[in-house]
Amino acid sequence: MRIAAATEAANQGGHAEGVTGYILHHLHFLTAGEGFWTVNLDSVFWSLMLGLIFIGVFRYAAKRVTTGVPGRFQNFIEIMVEFVDTQVKDSFHGRSPLIAPLALTIFCWVFLMNFMDLLPVDLLPTTAGAVGLDYLRIVPSADLNITFGLSITVFLLVIFYSIKIKGGKGFAREMLLEPFGKWLMPFNLVLKSVEELARPVSLSLRLFGNMYAGELIFILIALFTLSAGVSAMALPMGIAQFILGVAWSIFHILIITLQAFIFMMLTIVYLSLAHEEH
Repeated sequence: MRIAAATEAANQGGHAEGVTGYILHHLHFLTAGEGFWTVNLDSVFWSLMLGLIFIGVFRYAAKRVTTGVPGRFQNFIEIMVEFVDTQVKDSFHGRSPLIAPLALTIFCWVFLMNFMDLLPVDLLPTTAGAVGLDYLRIVPSADLNITFGLSITVFLLVIFYSIKIKGGKGFAREMLLEPFGKWLMPFNLVLKSVEELARPVSLSLRLFGNMYAGELIFILIALFTLSAGVSAMALPMGIAQFILGVAWSIFHILIITLQAFIFMMLTIVYLSLAHEEH
């Protein structure tokens, strides 16, 4: 496994190089292209795969829905749908058939991307190495490109609905005249622009920061056996690694769920503000 390989490298080429190489290897993306046009293939692949899993699971549930006594699977799906629907009804004050499905998609998709962080650090990367792939990161939400892509999509929807509901003149009036009136239009425009642009930036950085930190902690926990090497400390360090890994995984379940919920709720709130005509 990769931990064993890293341990051997540490013994041969120096402990610091082995530890540093192990960390950097796990934080490196599988890429294609150069410069601005570089694509993180692993992030795109896992994002699409998890999206297809979400679609497949909910399609399977919809095809087998029954009006009789529901099974456990149908109960779970109905609880998810009702939970999201309740949040939309409580927070969204306009009328749109898009918002509830969008909120459900965001919550489930972001949760699935975050959930990948709970898989063993070396499981899928080692499997990928066996088929000739040098790098593989499996947590799409720990990639700033993915979180910015999600937040920019929400931002464009907010702008679209702001113009659709308020009209071009209403949107321009909101950008130019609020909050200080017509005598400070340039200042109003700067303030409103910063306010609007801060939303996708904070939305993406919050998700990215939490998931990147969680991924890094799992990598650091995996270093316990690497640090021990082949010595008398290998067994106690391995036990400590297992206990810390389980404890952090249990706590991290709360983090990944909370981050998906926050992303969903802020999306609903932003779209609700876009639908307000006054």
